[in-house]
Amino acid sequence: MDAFAAVDFEFARQVLQRGVAALFVVAFISSLNQFRPLLGEHGLLPAPDLLEWVRTSKRGQRMLRPTVFRRLRYTDRRLAALCWAGIVIAATLVIGLAQLGPPWVPMLCFLALWLGYMSITSIGQTFYGFGWEMLLLEAGFLAAFLGSDDQPPPVVVIVLFWWLVFRLEFGAGMIKIRGGREWRDLTALTYHHETQPMPGPLSRQAHLLPRWFHKGEVLGNHFAQLVVPWFLFAPLVGLFAPGPVPAVVGTVAAAIVIATQAWLVVTGNFAWLNWMTIVLAFSAIGLPGIGAAPEGAASQAPGVFTGIPVYWLVITCAIGALYLVISWWPLRNLFARRQLMNASFNRWQLANAYGAFGTVTKERIEIVVEGTMDDDPDTATWHEYAFKGKPGEVHRIPRQFAPYHLRLDWLMWFLPLGRSLDDWFTVFLVRLLEADAATLRLLAHDPFAGEKPRWVRAVSYRYRFTTRAEFRESHARWKRDRRRPVMGPASLRR
Repeated sequence: MDAFAAVDFEFARQVLQRGVAALFVVAFISSLNQFRPLLGEHGLLPAPDLLEWVRTSKRGQRMLRPTVFRRLRYTDRRLAALCWAGIVIAATLVIGLAQLGPPWVPMLCFLALWLGYMSITSIGQTFYGFGWEMLLLEAGFLAAFLGSDDQPPPVVVIVLFWWLVFRLEFGAGMIKIRGGREWRDLTALTYHHETQPMPGPLSRQAHLLPRWFHKGEVLGNHFAQLVVPWFLFAPLVGLFAPGPVPAVVGTVAAAIVIATQAWLVVTGNFAWLNWMTIVLAFSAIGLPGIGAAPEGAASQAPGVFTGIPVYWLVITCAIGALYLVISWWPLRNLFARRQLMNASFNRWQLANAYGAFGTVTKERIEIVVEGTMDDDPDTATWHEYAFKGKPGEVHRIPRQFAPYHLRLDWLMWFLPLGRSLDDWFTVFLVRLLEADAATLRLLAHDPFAGEKPRWVRAVSYRYRFTTRAEFRESHARWKRDRRRPVMGPASLRR
């Protein structure tokens, strides 16, 4: 590549544009299916109530991030329309249709996705308080400036993607080194596969691997997150010392990131976090000869420099200058004693700080929700509600849902970690007592087939994966023991 045109990174651009757009499709589908019962007009945390508080509160006006619903009154129908528009726009990018036009066409498409999804996350409250939400937004913003198929991708934008991967991986590594002792004594992954928020089909098998393997996992994680990200920038050396070695080093670094993230995909369900990291890591894979313009042809065209329209170079360089300014805060955060995790330093969620799992829980506590039709809760026969992703019935194999995000299931994992139950959980129990159809669709099984239960309650259990010997005896994937009542019994009847 030269100083302006990353001619060897056409394959990287195709993966970035189509991969980021595909994850926007997943995100909008997730919101289409879940936002209304969780945050809609009759949701657990109604977004209209938040917007009304913002309208009447100066503090709320300062806190709310950009959203079309600030001026446009929120309705469930408008939310659905926004999601469908996002799905259609993202699909045109996935199939490469938008990239056939001039560079401003995919730019407008990605910016529409960025602003549209930000409109959702800004009013999503705790159900959208995850680091991969801002990661998707930042990746979508940068993807807007990758250009079209008829010119090479700009170097400045490719480098900004490397900077994003660096913040994502190195930030996560620093969080772990500064976090719980289990990351320093190499025991973290002895627990993590069992206690992670939403295990996958192979999580139990990963948990049962030998301890020496888990220690190797931690060492590999530290290497992949603390050492490898620095080598993503190796291709820049090629600007001053041409040769194949810098590009190969960057490609190897990207391959290591992809491999470690693929292991996390196989052994867990972290929504689109790992999938997005894999897509972003492809930004460092340079393949000469793919998409390169004929030598000298592009530079002879009027208004074109090194194969890129001059106006597009001006726009992308302006984005680079913007990032040069706003990156000071996340850079300082990476080396700060009190490192922030999943933090944004501006209203537009650009140049964010990332990181996850600075500590690993060593015991899995699950809140099990039960209901009964009996009149007397003390002598009642209780039946369990089944969630789609979180552990419940001990014989059930955990399913693979990622990159789809089950927001209710994730919030259920956080409940035992807090000091008190969140307000949304009380409303959730009320919706179960009402047999609210939209809420029940968020679950895998309603034991009352749509009828209203007389009582509901929440009970905590300790879960652990069964050993191989226990599995041969019981064919159960989990072993659980009851701990204590958490809430209820509660009823709507008097």
